[in-house]
Amino acid sequence: MGIEARKTDHIKLSLERDVSYKKTTWLEYVELVHVAAPEVDPEDVDTEVEFLGRRFSHPFVIESMTGGTSLAEKINASLGEAAARFKIPMGVGSQRAGIVKPETAQTFRTARDHGPDAFLIGNIGAAQLIENGVAFAQKAVKMIDADALAIHLNPLQEIVQPDGKARFRNFYTVLRRLKEEIAVPIILKEIGCGLSREVVETASEAGVDAFDVAGSGGTNWTLIEMMRADEVGASEKKSLAEVFLEWGIPTAAAVVEAVDATSRPVIASGGLRTGLDSAKALALGASMTGLARPFLEPATKSADEVLKVLNALSAQLRTAMFLTGSKNVGELKHAPKVVLGPLKEWISQRATRGSRQK
Repeated sequence: MGIEARKTDHIKLSLERDVSYKKTTWLEYVELVHVAAPEVDPEDVDTEVEFLGRRFSHPFVIESMTGGTSLAEKINASLGEAAARFKIPMGVGSQRAGIVKPETAQTFRTARDHGPDAFLIGNIGAAQLIENGVAFAQKAVKMIDADALAIHLNPLQEIVQPDGKARFRNFYTVLRRLKEEIAVPIILKEIGCGLSREVVETASEAGVDAFDVAGSGGTNWTLIEMMRADEVGASEKKSLAEVFLEWGIPTAAAVVEAVDATSRPVIASGGLRTGLDSAKALALGASMTGLARPFLEPATKSADEVLKVLNALSAQLRTAMFLTGSKNVGELKHAPKVVLGPLKEWISQRATRGSRQK
């Protein structure tokens, strides 16, 4: 199956089927302590943040979703315009399609055309970086005049994908070389199984500038690939995917892992759906929060529809900040919280001495 057909399948399944994890993000085990007499008025709450040298209106990132098809072009145009108007970062989907098939590059470039001032994050897979070298990454940056480049790690998706290539050996060696030769910040991200402390520590030593945890609890790419495998009759891949459908680190736990492993910025993503989710992730120590699914269907219509979602998320985040007495995001990150259930147990087993989570 060609890249364009695969990308179309991904969009179609994400829009038309329930492709979520059964497990949750574990953010429900984070309780922010209510402040009955907040010493701040709602209109005085400041949501602005700094990330990778730029100032943004909110700690939101429009996560990478798609590219390589005509529908993806429409989606990326809407997202790019909305990101520029709302003054937040936006990532494009894996740009392998645009590099291998240059005629599809415009489906990614359209985000820049419609968001000339947007902070755009390019995107290539670690497996493709290892196979094709630093030049592959440089092409991705040039394609959209990217302000940063995300390298996505997706070993489970690659091994269950009917046409995947699970090749990750020597990744850190290539990552160090990339850091030496590329001019934009590097973001290391998962796509739904989460980043562990060990991966974050090693990649931080290699020079990675920020980490996007993309934990489990949101869109389940293993389930999507299982559905695709079933459609093309790849029975062995389907059977393999079935066993690993719930594999991954829940998002809240992945945030804890990353925040304890590095002083670099951490983006909390993977199943976040509301501004309250964002507030809880920020209280766990994240610097930014990434969302994708809430924007997908609106982006098939227009930038204005995406902005409606962003405005709703803003109101929800501002309310959470008001109710915790947080004047700004820095205060929210230190707001009192109670961690419960399996997340508390995870922290007790995985947090290191001197952990910020203890």
